[in-house]
Amino acid sequence: MPKPGKNPKEVISYRPISLLPIIAKLLENLILRRIDPDFTTSDWIPDHQFGFRPAHSTTQQCHSITHTILKPIINNKEYCTSVSLDVSQAFDRVWHSELLYKTKKHLPTFIPLLKSDLSNRQFRTRVKGEVSALSPINSEVPQGRVLGPMLYLLFTSDLLQAPNFTIGTFADDTVIRTCYNDVLRASSCLQEYLIILQRRLHTWKIKIN
Repeated sequence: MPKPGKNPKEVISYRPISLLPIIAKLLENLILRRIDPDFTTSDWIPDHQFGFRPAHSTTQQCHSITHTILKPIINNKEYCTSVSLDVSQAFDRVWHSELLYKTKKHLPTFIPLLKSDLSNRQFRTRVKGEVSALSPINSEVPQGRVLGPMLYLLFTSDLLQAPNFTIGTFADDTVIRTCYNDVLRASSCLQEYLIILQRRLHTWKIKIN
């Protein structure tokens, strides 16, 4: 499906949507319920993640970020530096091998089922009646499926955290901030953190816009 405001002649301007059969959707609902009866108390979902979670919203995340910035400024007269990050093609860059690795760590009993679900996936493209050959799918959680958001949260659950840094995320949108008495130190510490973060994201094949 075309993304609003994007050039329709470019491939990256389109969002892949998966249309699954009803039986597959029912199965995914059953899996999701058994993974965590109370999705809000999962120990593998970080507290700073407000996306795809009950009783969480963008408004609440904005209030949380604003509070963590204003409190040290008003109370301690500190300088705050922050950066906003957006993941490029977020759902399409969930690599299956890395996702299964993290599933084994947090949800080991579901490894056989999810491994079977992600294996041997293929796609082809049809344009004006012409159909391409089948190609393997090694990454992505299909958009439009029930388990998609949960699998994305699992894949990004180990975002680098460090002392004196506050992180706020909503799905793939992330705000990182730190505060110090010296403005130069605040900026340099944030830059050092971003360098380390970039290395970790590169390891997991995640690209930042």
